[in-house]
Amino acid sequence: MRITQESDYALRIITALAERNDLIDAKSLSEQTQVTQRFTLKILHKLVQAELVSSHKGAKGGYVLKRAPEDITLKDVIELIDGPIGISRCLATEETCSLNRDKTACEFHRIFDKISFEVSMKLHGITIADVLARNYTV
Repeated sequence: MRITQESDYALRIITALAERNDLIDAKSLSEQTQVTQRFTLKILHKLVQAELVSSHKGAKGGYVLKRAPEDITLKDVIELIDGPIGISRCLATEETCSLNRDKTACEFHRIFDKISFEVSMKLHGITIADVLARNYTV
């Protein structure tokens, strides 16, 4: 499993919004996070669709968190952008295993499934508020 650059950027954007706790325009957010404005807008669109962020139109408009930082986990953001967490492609597809027709008969499938679950739970246990407070354990 590899967290994509888009997820990394989404985490930066969410964290910047949490730090600000007020409306901020996409251009300023882009500059603050060092994410291109075009990519910032693309990510913001996804965050708004997922109801993590609110968009306000107009000259005094911008973006603001819709949910409290304590209610947004790293898992929420990563899965929004990258999909379900899984360290092996066999976990993310309904295709049969090339080694065994039944995935549950494959020892590697069971091992990767358990590790993926543990990673998912770790990411679920860390909120954006924890990141801001530097109050988390890995």
